[in-house]
Amino acid sequence: MGNDSNMKKNSQKDGDGSSNGSNNKKILFGILAFALILTFFMNFFMSSFSGGNMIEIEYNEFLSLVEKDAVKSVEIQSDRLIIYSDVSKLEKIEDYSGIRAKNEVVFYTGLVGDLELVNTLKEHNIRFSRKLTDSSPIFDFFMSWIMPILFLYLIFALIIHFAAKKLGGGGFMGVGKSNAKIYMQKETGVTFKDAAGLGEAKESLQEIIDFLHNPDKYVKIGAKQPKGALLVGPPGTGKTLLAKAVAGEANVTFMSLSGSDFVEMFVGVGASRVRDLFKQASENAPCIIFIDEIDAIGKKRDGSVNSNDEREQTLNQLLSEMDGFDSSKAIVILAATNRPDVLDKALLRPGRFDRRIIVEKPDLIGREDILKVHSKDVILDEKVDLRAVALATSGAAGADLANMVNEAALRAVRMGREKVLQEDLMEAVEVIIAGKEKKDRILSPKEKRIVAFHEVGHALVSAMQKNAQPVQKITIVPRTMGALGYTMQMPEEEKYLMTKDEIVSEISVLLGGRAAEEIVFDTVTTGASNDIERATKMARSMVSQYGMSDKFDMMALETTENKYLDGRNVAICGENTIAALDEEVLRIIKECHEKALSILRENRETLDKIAEYLYEKETITGERFMSILKEVKGDDVFAAEKNQRK
Repeated sequence: MGNDSNMKKNSQKDGDGSSNGSNNKKILFGILAFALILTFFMNFFMSSFSGGNMIEIEYNEFLSLVEKDAVKSVEIQSDRLIIYSDVSKLEKIEDYSGIRAKNEVVFYTGLVGDLELVNTLKEHNIRFSRKLTDSSPIFDFFMSWIMPILFLYLIFALIIHFAAKKLGGGGFMGVGKSNAKIYMQKETGVTFKDAAGLGEAKESLQEIIDFLHNPDKYVKIGAKQPKGALLVGPPGTGKTLLAKAVAGEANVTFMSLSGSDFVEMFVGVGASRVRDLFKQASENAPCIIFIDEIDAIGKKRDGSVNSNDEREQTLNQLLSEMDGFDSSKAIVILAATNRPDVLDKALLRPGRFDRRIIVEKPDLIGREDILKVHSKDVILDEKVDLRAVALATSGAAGADLANMVNEAALRAVRMGREKVLQEDLMEAVEVIIAGKEKKDRILSPKEKRIVAFHEVGHALVSAMQKNAQPVQKITIVPRTMGALGYTMQMPEEEKYLMTKDEIVSEISVLLGGRAAEEIVFDTVTTGASNDIERATKMARSMVSQYGMSDKFDMMALETTENKYLDGRNVAICGENTIAALDEEVLRIIKECHEKALSILRENRETLDKIAEYLYEKETITGERFMSILKEVKGDDVFAAEKNQRK
């Protein structure tokens, strides 16, 4: 068995070497062929250019020109005569369509061995000369063909050499080398403590770490460790960080590449780099191979006209290598992608990427842990409540939270403080969501008033509904992302499900701004465009995906593509059904619109008073908003009206 294994390794090594040699020979031959073709065209154009200045004539015609004194001078070469004529003495100049320069037409004719040529030229006082250094045909061939081919070959070989070296391929003869960046544990310094908020994913990878530490324990019992694990999730959730943490915990070599690193301009280079990568991994075992954005090379092979041969060859080689390497050597392959739906099925089958580990956006506890990790080097005030920040950032990924902590620290420095306060963190949340305050955008009194009523409309519809989220802040200060104002709501607790009543209430809140404009100003503005878009999307999802419509019962009408990226919905029903779907969405929108109008008409006095207060102050907190609301309506009346509304 040992000999067979060694023979297999040697044959594989020989195969890799022959393949690399074959690729190099192809590149060399291609450069040589290109240089030969280019030299041919250069000689062709040069001969055409040089020959275009002279006109060939017969020898007796040359003698006739001499007799007419139409020849100024003659140059005697080894095989021809170059004749410089006087245009003024030529008859029928139109017969000589050569290039005229310096009042002469240049002719040439073959040398026939005329012994009286010199005497004839002397009799007519024609200047003549003979070239003393005529080159030989062999020398001419060498200078016209061999030298240009060698020169062009050298130039293009150097260009490819430096291009390949810049791409990380190790130069011209090493264009297929892998450019994997090798990180040791002491260099990354990342462990599971740094990968906060990823509890379930870390549990799934814990077994891989144990295998890398103690592979013999698994081999002894006959268990085979999964060869690969695919990390799937939205951008910024920590997939790369998690892979580094696995290498850090296991204290093994970490080889990291991006999927795009395999695919270059030369066909076959990607496959060669895959072979070299696995060869390096075998030499550095135990180790982890991490391929980020694997969808760059792992897309489905559909055989269409637009398919990429280089990418498919690279994918085929990756599949072959994953089948060929021995998992008992403690080599684990991790890969990350945002688009698992586009990956080739052969890549996902058991024996290659055996496990799919979902790295979702963190929940409330996870967000709080992530904020603690990223704020450990930041000086925080004692009163900072990270849980409140975590509540306000539902749906944020780890990268978003890290950015928020950094923005808060920068704001504290700008304000001249030595500690980060709670207000810095909450302002950072708003900056990430809506952008910075746009101080140079000054609204006219009329527009400012419209925005004030619009935002209070949102807040009032939310406050008067039982299932709506409480208001955290209302502002009419313009933001850099285009918002002229906004109403910020904060959930009282983390929720993973939404009831139909909660979604309807949320749609009514979104339409409350436009409803306030209609009631107060008897007109509408463009400020509700984003509200309308979000409300329509929620209503459509109710009908097409959540089964919350009596008309379609629990029939799925749309499916989500690119779930972890844009989450675009694609119809899976007929055109007639889509038309009926649009009608049902419109019905829901109209009902929610009427509900918002009804709430605001019943509370017109409260709407006017809070809007005027917001107009003067520009920003009010959720607490101040609720205190004004209860002052106008009274605590008992407010509680009774809210409870009776769904």
